[in-house]
Amino acid sequence: MATVQVLMSTFNGSRFLSEQLESIYCQRGVEVRLLVRDDGSTDSTADILRCEQEQGRLEWYSGQNLKPARSFLNLLRNADEGTDLYAFSDQDDVWDDDKLLAASNAIGDEAKPALYFCQTRLVDEWLRDLPQMPISPRLTYGEALMYQFVGGCTMVFNQALRDIVNLYTPEYLRMHDLWVYDIALAVGAKVVFDPVPHIRYRQHSDNAIGQTASTLSHWRERLQRLRQREHIRLRTAQELLKGYSSLMLPENRELTEAIVGYRTSFSKKLSLLLSRRLRPANKTIAFTGKLAILLNLF
Repeated sequence: MATVQVLMSTFNGSRFLSEQLESIYCQRGVEVRLLVRDDGSTDSTADILRCEQEQGRLEWYSGQNLKPARSFLNLLRNADEGTDLYAFSDQDDVWDDDKLLAASNAIGDEAKPALYFCQTRLVDEWLRDLPQMPISPRLTYGEALMYQFVGGCTMVFNQALRDIVNLYTPEYLRMHDLWVYDIALAVGAKVVFDPVPHIRYRQHSDNAIGQTASTLSHWRERLQRLRQREHIRLRTAQELLKGYSSLMLPENRELTEAIVGYRTSFSKKLSLLLSRRLRPANKTIAFTGKLAILLNLF
């Protein structure tokens, strides 16, 4: 039976926290150890966690408000050594009782870095089904650099990948789950996508990140990023190259170097525009990504 350490970051999550905790305790076929980091809550979240710890159901600690991405990386650094698998958890979802078992079966006894994630089942705050947004990822490094879609709340990975992630702390970090996914593909990890959802992904007004925004909202967000010239993909590539160049597959290092240098090298820009590796499953993202390269906005 695999041992899975679940890593949860909380922030003012008392409204749904107890329900999510129960769904984690009810996981079957694996041994669960739950570690929670509270990111500076001002509601009764800490009281709930304190009570659960007194009952021996979890361990928790608190710290200054780091926001979700860095709070989860802090958890990853403080996770137990020697655990078979690690899983990220949001504070407000509800897991099916086979969520971690499905991941454990998919990863198996893989010795090299390995990562699992699955489809989500979108629900509202009362757990009523919402229109679904299925994904069909290619699971390629080039796609990951173009299109961010993986849900951290579904991710499970082994110690080999956790140790690699912990080698470097990026200065620029958009979200922890995208970062871990990019690293996994960059170094040639075994990556498994399960099209069967094993989680009810709750959408509500307090979500840090959600999936139910309209198409118009998504486009407004993209345009806002362009106006701000945040260069998400370029800055992520720079961090990946800085932290993991020596561990990357040669072809992935070459692609990353081209992205890092495309704004000052016409040959690198042309290679990216013509590259078949920068081809996500989503055709709209494929088009806008190449347009961003052309306009130096990637």
